[in-house]
Amino acid sequence: MFFRERFDAVALLLGMIFLVFVRSSNADAQDMEARAYSAVPIDTNFLIGGYERTTGSVSLDPSLPIQGIQASINTGLIAYDRTFDLFGQAASAAILIPYFQAQVSGKVFDAPNQVTRKGLGDIRVRFTENLIGNPAQTPAEFAQREPSTTLGVSLTVDAPTGDYNPQHLINISSHRWAVKPEIGGSQPIGNWFIDGAAGVWLFTVNPDFFGGHTRGEDPIWSFQTHVGYNFRPGLWLSADATHYLGGDSIIDGINSHDFQAATRVGATLSIPIGEGFSAKVAWASWLAARRSGDYNTIGFQLQYRWFDP
Repeated sequence: MFFRERFDAVALLLGMIFLVFVRSSNADAQDMEARAYSAVPIDTNFLIGGYERTTGSVSLDPSLPIQGIQASINTGLIAYDRTFDLFGQAASAAILIPYFQAQVSGKVFDAPNQVTRKGLGDIRVRFTENLIGNPAQTPAEFAQREPSTTLGVSLTVDAPTGDYNPQHLINISSHRWAVKPEIGGSQPIGNWFIDGAAGVWLFTVNPDFFGGHTRGEDPIWSFQTHVGYNFRPGLWLSADATHYLGGDSIIDGINSHDFQAATRVGATLSIPIGEGFSAKVAWASWLAARRSGDYNTIGFQLQYRWFDP
């Protein structure tokens, strides 16, 4: 009985740490995104492939029998985005499919332990509608416009489509729906730009959590800002920052009091590399974190853009 209880403790501790890193890595893929609300022409298509690597550690209460926690997450992604006219304003719809290979290791009760998972993550769909400053314009019309303030809203939905096994405590998929309404905007100042956005993640309950339990999660509030410079069309650099907080886990209706908060900073560089092609490099690290891990992320994306005939 003692060894069974100890095994369950090991699985639970490593499992929760794994979930923190996967959830944070997946959030960063979209939640620290410069120029998400900048003006774009309609009838434009974007095909994106990318890779991200997240590595870091977790600092726990020294009274807990777990030490030296290290995590690494490799994420591949493919996405498609298309802009169109909606009520005379520019709008867009995008879909993103991630693939995770993740590992968390550390010592529990002075014994080395390791958790590894790989598989498809939950599909993410995002709809964005402009409200101010980006009327529906063809690429030719858009090329003649004067940059102006933009304001828009978006709705992001994560569908429970990823790899999940209720017999495993640790899974790639959260096996629940997640929805994020957000409002954001962009302000050009000469060659400079300032972006900002605020939103909240809302979650349904996972009704088939490990051991026949249910798992819910309180909302997570997120805020982000970016300051950047346009060197020429397609070539820009931004400094990025984000803060999020909330997300207490609720198991069978009982709050786990694992509130998380984090402040992260980073930088993004976009480089045009040919007709219709561009590359993006992004880096992010932490300033302060509570139950969200002290981790660093480096990401690369290749984008191809084309216009409808």
